[in-house]
Amino acid sequence: MEKQNCWEVLKCGREQGGQKVDELGICQAAVDINNNNVNSGRNGGRICWSISGTLCGGEAQGTFAEKKLSCLSCEFIKKVVAEEGPEKFTLLPSS
Repeated sequence: MEKQNCWEVLKCGREQGGQKVDELGICQAAVDINNNNVNSGRNGGRICWSISGTLCGGEAQGTFAEKKLSCLSCEFIKKVVAEEGPEKFTLLPSS
């Protein structure tokens, strides 16, 4: 079974073709090809916490340094850690 990306789990509607793109714009995680396949995700969909401008709590967030406390307590990151396992999980991109 294919692992789900943040927009599929959190249902923010900001992925390409999503219901809230006209209102909120496309999420950077959904189009970040530099992080494609990180944590087995599509684009930045499974490393969204490290990407600036992702949506959380109805508002676009800043950098990882600014949002890390809320991201590290998010159920989605916990899901990714559990699915990837500690040996394969990537918290931050290498470049």
